[in-house]
Amino acid sequence: MNEEILTPVLDWLDVAGVAIFAMTGALVAAKEKQTLVTLTFFALITGVGGGTIRDLLIGAPVFWMVDPWVSATCLGIALFAWFTPTRWWEGRFLSIADGMGLAAYAVLGTAKALQYGVPPVPAALMGVITGCVGGIIRDVLAGRPSILMRPELYVTAAALSSSLTVVGSLVGLEDWYVWIGAALAGFGLRLAAILFNLALPSYDERVASKD
Repeated sequence: MNEEILTPVLDWLDVAGVAIFAMTGALVAAKEKQTLVTLTFFALITGVGGGTIRDLLIGAPVFWMVDPWVSATCLGIALFAWFTPTRWWEGRFLSIADGMGLAAYAVLGTAKALQYGVPPVPAALMGVITGCVGGIIRDVLAGRPSILMRPELYVTAAALSSSLTVVGSLVGLEDWYVWIGAALAGFGLRLAAILFNLALPSYDERVASKD
C-alpha cells in the first residue's frame, strides 16, 4: 500500500466523489418534498454507500468513519439542497451529476483496491461497486426504478472507467494521467447515453434479432 498516494490524493478524491453523489441523493429527497433529516440521510447513504462496501471488501478502514470531512460534507450538501429551489436542478442536471460521480468513484474505487493489493479483475469490480451502489441504494429507498433495471449505459460506463484504470496501472502509466483519462472516458460514455439515449440491447431484442 502506497501511503503517499492514498493520503491525501485518494482521500480528497473520495470526498469529491462523496459530494457529487450526496448532492444527487439530497436532490432526490428534495424532489419528494422530504424533511431536512431525510435529505441528510439520503445525502449520506448515497455518498458513502459504494465506498463503504468497497472498504469492507478490500479490508480498508471504512473511509467515512476515519475522515471527519466526509460526514460534514454530506451535511453541508444536504443544507445546500434544502435552501435552494428544486427548479434550479430540473432537466438532466441530476443525471449528469450522477454520471460525474459514477465515473470519478469508479476510478477511485479501482485505484484504492489496487493500492491495497487487490488483483486487477477484482479491483475493477471494486470500482464498479464503488460507483454504482450508492445510486442503487438511493433509488431503492426513494421507490424509483433502479438504473440496473433499465438498459441504458450506466454500469457499462463505470466498467469502462474501472477497466482503463486497471490497464493504465498494468502498463505503468503515470497515475494522474490514467485516472483523469479513465474518468473522462467513463463520464463521456455516460453523458452520451443521457443525451442520445444509448442503451444495450435487452434480452428480448437480442433473441428477436435472430428470428
